[in-house]
Amino acid sequence: MSPRQAGLPQSSQPPSRGGFHTFVFGRNPRRTAIRIVILVVTCFVLVNYVLIPIRVDGISMQPTYRDRSINLANRLAYLWHEPRRGDVVSIRFNPEADASEPVPHLMLMKRIISLPGETVQFIDGRVMIDGNVLVEPYEKTTCDWNSPPVKLGSSEYFVVGDNRTMPEEDHQHGVAQRRQIVGRLLW
Repeated sequence: MSPRQAGLPQSSQPPSRGGFHTFVFGRNPRRTAIRIVILVVTCFVLVNYVLIPIRVDGISMQPTYRDRSINLANRLAYLWHEPRRGDVVSIRFNPEADASEPVPHLMLMKRIISLPGETVQFIDGRVMIDGNVLVEPYEKTTCDWNSPPVKLGSSEYFVVGDNRTMPEEDHQHGVAQRRQIVGRLLW
């Protein structure tokens, strides 16, 4: 006599597979496969189009960022607002090189210290923005840089590294166009 004929309740669930099978594939293998595909596509998009790995090569951002450390730049950080003073950004390096030489694919990591329309200058190592001293709590070392005033255009930012103990001529810094700023560092 079958359970149906005996009036016993029937189980509406399929027979249980082993615990290992459930652990690997879940209770519903089709849903698990869909979740895995969504996770893989999301990771691919994040790594290739949103978060850019940046390796620090050099000492220009010490002590904030150590040489040879890896950081992530968020390309979507400036989707809703413009870069701000104090942001550490990745900048697409665009050297004014001879057309016969290949242009290196290089990203710089720098801090924004001056915004569009401002005048920036170094006087005895202090940053002056429109004649006022810029307070830089992230700056741990002193320097002796001196430079003439630079008036920034409507889409220009002045960027510099945090390690200003280096001679000014050995340190890549200066005006960056807004289109060169790729993203803001996460940490």
